[in-house]
Amino acid sequence: MSATAGCRLVEVADGAVPTGGFPALVMYPAGEPEHTVAFPPYTTEVAMDAPVATGPHHLVVISHGTGSWHLVHRALGTHLARSGFVVAMPVHPGDNREDDTAVGTPDNLGERPRHLRVLADRLASDDLLGPQLSGRVAAIGHSMGGGTVLALAGGRPTTLPREEPDGVPRAVGVEPDPRIGALVLLAPATAAFREEGALSGVGVPVLMLTGERDEVTTGIHAQIVATGLPAHAPLEHHVVAGAGHNSFLSPYPAEMTGPQYPASLDPEGFDRRAFHDWMAAEILGFLRRVL
Repeated sequence: MSATAGCRLVEVADGAVPTGGFPALVMYPAGEPEHTVAFPPYTTEVAMDAPVATGPHHLVVISHGTGSWHLVHRALGTHLARSGFVVAMPVHPGDNREDDTAVGTPDNLGERPRHLRVLADRLASDDLLGPQLSGRVAAIGHSMGGGTVLALAGGRPTTLPREEPDGVPRAVGVEPDPRIGALVLLAPATAAFREEGALSGVGVPVLMLTGERDEVTTGIHAQIVATGLPAHAPLEHHVVAGAGHNSFLSPYPAEMTGPQYPASLDPEGFDRRAFHDWMAAEILGFLRRVL
């Protein structure tokens, strides 16, 4: 296990988005001491811009939910980086807390997987990180991010009627990434895969964690995955007692925990910090078994 988590901010060139690119936070195994680094409004312990420990390391890409951003998964990212993985967390263009112009549009689910593929390409060609990567990639997604990584691994999404001007759903074209070797779904939003056979193209091991008290992605979303995956895509599913939809996000600082920060709140009696210790260990064990 690596002693420290290195960290870099990278810009991913992407001419297909209006801004010409998007940012990503990359954490990786490093040997230099960690320090408290501010990523407003949060802080985390990382070795900023430290050299990458000698690989090969598997790459993990993490897709955030609709209207969210990369930093909500910083705790999981640092844990996996300290454990030998390179972890890349992008801000999805058009579907983040500062820009929601793509939300609810037919093309959003098709674009989000492409962001992850472009990000993986960017890191594979990086002068410092690229030579240390194994070529194997795992993808983790929360909420809409869960649907994103299912599409990246071969799922065939269909738009919802409300997303189409004429109310008629249509198939969304997504180019799967053959590098994907495992998926982790955290309270995934899966309505786009409701059609029969939509998940038959997914052929990698899947770990799915869902919240017992999740009122956003309710049990039907997990059922779509459980009944839709083919036999050659083994599924491990854990229903987390007492967890809500936002319980899968990194714990918020004490000063940002309260009704004014809805994503910081959990169902009564749920211990998010203790759960995240368990969740990180569960995900790490799964990735080590299957990659």
